[in-house]
Amino acid sequence: MDRKPKSDRTPWTDLGPDGENLLVHDFLTTRLSALMGALRRQVTMPYASAHGLSIAEWRVLSLVAHAGILSFGDVVAQSSTDKAQVSRVVRKLEQRDLLAIQPGADSPRKKIDCVITASGQKLHDKVIVVARKRQAQVITILAPDEREALFAIAEKLQANLENDR
Repeated sequence: MDRKPKSDRTPWTDLGPDGENLLVHDFLTTRLSALMGALRRQVTMPYASAHGLSIAEWRVLSLVAHAGILSFGDVVAQSSTDKAQVSRVVRKLEQRDLLAIQPGADSPRKKIDCVITASGQKLHDKVIVVARKRQAQVITILAPDEREALFAIAEKLQANLENDR
């Protein structure tokens, strides 16, 4: 079944607030989910697995490497992953000496910080070069004006949805 519109119009062009006639395969969540799955399989998974990492491990390692030290709560929030999965990933990375766990600084409650280790930083520095290249290869499929529009649209949707929390 060819889902491409017959003209420049899309199933979203004349969409009303009730979503009448919007088919499930044209839901924003469905389209983005399919795109995210393809990006994970075709872009992220190859470079993560080539370096012995799962996608979740790469995400956490890269967040902590960027910050140097990051509270567990911030890792959860920034990774957009549930707390239990982040906990498992952090434990695995700690067992591989890629992250270290330490008590959170100046915290009245029991909190922990995740700290990048020297071997974690070394691995990150190798992977990030490949990651940036693969991300750029996908992004540059789009013309510069399309990139700007997509970035602005993603920002607008995310800001709007986060304000609704």
